[in-house]
Amino acid sequence: MTDLFDGFEEDEFSAAKEAGATEALILDIGGWEGPLHLLLALARKNKVDLAVISMVELADQYLLFIDKARTHRLDIAAEYLVMAAWLTYLKSRLLLPKPRPADDEPEPEEMAAALAFRLSRLEAMRAAGDALFARPLQGRDVFTRGAPEGVRSIRTPLYEAELYDLLKAYATRRERQSFATYQPKSPNVYSLENARKRLTGVARTLSGWARLDELLPDEDELGYDAPSQDSVLASSLLAALEITKHGEVRLRQDETYAPIWMRRVAEAAGLPPTGEGACQRCARR
Repeated sequence: MTDLFDGFEEDEFSAAKEAGATEALILDIGGWEGPLHLLLALARKNKVDLAVISMVELADQYLLFIDKARTHRLDIAAEYLVMAAWLTYLKSRLLLPKPRPADDEPEPEEMAAALAFRLSRLEAMRAAGDALFARPLQGRDVFTRGAPEGVRSIRTPLYEAELYDLLKAYATRRERQSFATYQPKSPNVYSLENARKRLTGVARTLSGWARLDELLPDEDELGYDAPSQDSVLASSLLAALEITKHGEVRLRQDETYAPIWMRRVAEAAGLPPTGEGACQRCARR
């Protein structure tokens, strides 16, 4: 704002400064209250915003001051008139737009070239937009392959126990095993007495030689809880040797590991069945 005060001299208003309180022009405008020359000085130093100062109120208060100063000192009124004119000039300069320097104004050729460049860029952007919209759109023209659903494993605990529960269960199990009494299961065997009674009865019905393994009792005869066939065969063999010892039957075996034959003693003088061989072995004890 200093360039606006070119030609302004504060010494020109010496009469207004020397005026007393009764002769000075005291303004009350837009929050400012004070003498006019002080307002002008502060405005020159950019300490007062002239945009908020109303020139209409300034003119009204100055006219009232002129009416009173006609009978006193006209020199003070003249200086205040110059001050008011300066303030009005300064505010008008602030309100008017600043003129653009002639050097900053571009040439018509430059303005035409800039306009042509902007139009070409606008055309290029429109062409790029049309090209983008003309391409196939995903979800309308083309579709992507869906992502496969992963395999999820859901783990559900069957038992829930803490370390104390596990240790307690292990100790209880070990305690039961330490005091357990071993009781072996009694084997289910075919008794020698039953085998002897049966072979004695079967031998009385024999009319010749018969194989010992064919004279053994079957499962229906042994019943539900029948012993094993090995136990039946062993007991029957011992029973046959026992009754042979008492002279009730005779046994023979053609060769090692061959079948054992048995017959009654009353039939001992008879010939062996045809095709059974001449070698006979009688087991006696």
